[in-house]
Amino acid sequence: MKNLFVLALLFITGSLVAHDVDPIVKSLNTSESVITWKGKKVTGSHTGTIAISEGGLEFDESGMLSGGSFTIDMNTIECTDLKGKGAQKLVGHLKSDDFFGVNNHPMAKFEISKVVSRGTPGSYKIVGNLTIKEITKEIKFNADLTETSGTAEITIDRTDYNVRYGSGSFFDNLGDKTIYDEFELVVNLAY
Repeated sequence: MKNLFVLALLFITGSLVAHDVDPIVKSLNTSESVITWKGKKVTGSHTGTIAISEGGLEFDESGMLSGGSFTIDMNTIECTDLKGKGAQKLVGHLKSDDFFGVNNHPMAKFEISKVVSRGTPGSYKIVGNLTIKEITKEIKFNADLTETSGTAEITIDRTDYNVRYGSGSFFDNLGDKTIYDEFELVVNLAY
């Protein structure tokens, strides 16, 4: 009987220790969350925005970031440095199969796989999987979060996602028509 009691106590204690605490999920406010992009070429650069259509961040019971994901609506690509027909032409080209093939790949997605504190509250090194054009690659970047918002600067190599138009890495003799492989994103999340 004593052994049965000890076994029951061990089982209950083990169950309590093994019980995972559900993360606290904060849904993104998509009307206030935005991604700003910058692409560079030999003769200059272009900037614009892309909307986040859904997502959320997960926090543990101590308030530390523990996971999350968001979906990017590629149909919302906008150019902010050009106006009128110039902006329309650039956006049309970015949405075409030369670049992001938005008709066939309307959404991109980012999912956090690992979070490491950088030693300051709200400051993290994030590892995750970015999917563009159905191609998933691991990316790493630093992010800073507050109680209601977060920001990160990320550099992406577009050729990792089969976006090769105007790339000097794949085409010769482009001269001043060369578009650099890396583009910059500033992700601003509100939750």
